Amino acid sequence: MITTILTKIDDILYYPILMIVLIVAAIVFTVRTRFVQVRHFRESIRIMLEKPSDSTGISSFQALMVSTASRVGTGNIIGVSTAICLGGPGAVFWMQLMAFLGASSAFMESTLAQIYKRRDRKTGDCYGGPAYYIEYALHNKFFAGLFVVFLIATYAFGFNLLCSYNLQSSFEIYGFYHKEITPWIVGGILAVLVAICLLGGGKRIVRVTECLVPIMGVLYVLAALIVLVAHFNLIPSVIVMIFKDAFNFKAIFGGVSGSCMVYGIKRGLYSNEAGVGSAPNASASANVSHPVKQGLVQMLSVYIDTLLLCTASAVMCLSSGIVPSEQISGAPYVQNALSTVFGDFGPVFITISLTLFAFTTLIGNLFYVDNGLAYLNGKRMPSKKFLKVFHLICAVVVFLGAVAPMDAAWAIADIFMGGMTLINIPACFLLRGVVNNALRDYEHKKLMGEDPKFDFEDLTV
Repeated sequence: MITTILTKIDDILYYPILMIVLIVAAIVFTVRTRFVQVRHFRESIRIMLEKPSDSTGISSFQALMVSTASRVGTGNIIGVSTAICLGGPGAVFWMQLMAFLGASSAFMESTLAQIYKRRDRKTGDCYGGPAYYIEYALHNKFFAGLFVVFLIATYAFGFNLLCSYNLQSSFEIYGFYHKEITPWIVGGILAVLVAICLLGGGKRIVRVTECLVPIMGVLYVLAALIVLVAHFNLIPSVIVMIFKDAFNFKAIFGGVSGSCMVYGIKRGLYSNEAGVGSAPNASASANVSHPVKQGLVQMLSVYIDTLLLCTASAVMCLSSGIVPSEQISGAPYVQNALSTVFGDFGPVFITISLTLFAFTTLIGNLFYVDNGLAYLNGKRMPSKKFLKVFHLICAVVVFLGAVAPMDAAWAIADIFMGGMTLINIPACFLLRGVVNNALRDYEHKKLMGEDPKFDFEDLTV
C-alpha cells in the first residue's frame, strides 16, 4: 500500500506539475540567454581546462568531475533501460530534448552559485549553492532551509537507496544469484567501500571521482560503440522507431503518466539533474575568475551525461535486436543487449560498469550532503564526530537499499528530487536577470580582449 501511495504521488508530481515547470523554465532560460548552450559550447571546453585562479582551490575540471560523478551513474544504464522498456523508444527523444534545453538551466544555477558563493575564513575554501542564492539574493531563509532538507533527503537517502538497488539488480542474471541472500551481500560490500572512502575526507572524494569518472565513461562508450558497429544495419530503423514513437501523440495522451514523454522527462532529469540544484553545490567550490565560466563548464556535464552516455545506452539497446519489455526492464535489458556481441562477458561488463557508476555516484552524492549539513549548522561544517556518525548512517542506507522494492526506491528518489526542483527552478527564474547581466558582462570583457574578472558591482538588475 505504501508503494502504491508513493507511486501515485510520483505520477502527479511529474505530470503535470514538474513537466510544465521544467519545460517552461528551460525554454525561457534558453531564449533569455540567446541559446548559450550552443553559442558558447567551444568556450566551455576551453574554460574547463583552465587552472584555478587560486592554486590552492578546486579547479573547474574538478568541480565538473564531482557534479558529473553524481549525474553519471546508474541512471545512464538502468534509468535509460527502464524508460525504454516502460515508456517506449520515444523516451530517448524526450530525454535528449530536455538535456539540450536543460543545459541552459544548468548554466543558470551554476552561475548563480558562483555569484553568491561564500569563502571559509579559516581554510579559504569556497562553498555555496541554491540555499545561498535563495537566502542572500531572494532573502528567504525558509525556502533556503527547505531546499537543503530536500537535498539531504534526496542524496543521503533517496538516491543512495536507488543506486544500491540498481547495482544489486545487475546480479539477477547470474546462476549464483539468490534473491534472499545476494542483495544483502552486494549491499554490504558496497556500504563498506563507501564508508571507507567517506571517512577519508572530502579531498579524497575529489581525487577518486576525478580518476574514475573519465575511465568509466570511456569504457562504457567504447562498449556501446562496438555493439553499434556490430548492428550497424539496424541503426536507421532504430532512429525511425525513436521519432515515430516520440511523436505518437495519440498513444502519449491516451496514458500520459506512463508515456514515453513523461518517462523520458523523469529519467532524463534523474540522470542529468539539470535544474535540480545539485551541481551548483560543486560549482560554488571552484575558483574561477568569473561566475559565467563555471556556468559554461557545468553545461558540459549535462551533455556528457545525456547526449553522450544516455544516447549511447539507448541506441545500443535498441539496435541489439532485443525487444524491450517490462519483464526485462533495468539491468537485464542492457545485459542482454551486450550479450549479442560480447556473449557471456556482456553481463559481466555491465556489472563492472554499474559498480563503478554506483560507487562514484554515491560519493558524489554525499559531497552535496556535506554542504547541506554545513548550511543547516550555521554555514560551518559540523564536528568530525557528527560527520563520521552521519556517514556511517548513510552507509547503512546504502546497505538497506540493496533489498528495497524497486517501485518504492524509484518513487522515493523521484519525489525528493522533485521537491528540490520545485524550489530551485522558481528561484533561478526570479534571478534570471542577474545571470543575464553576468553573461553580458562576461561577453563584453571577452570582446575587449580581457580575461574576464568578476566584480559584483558590474551587475545591475
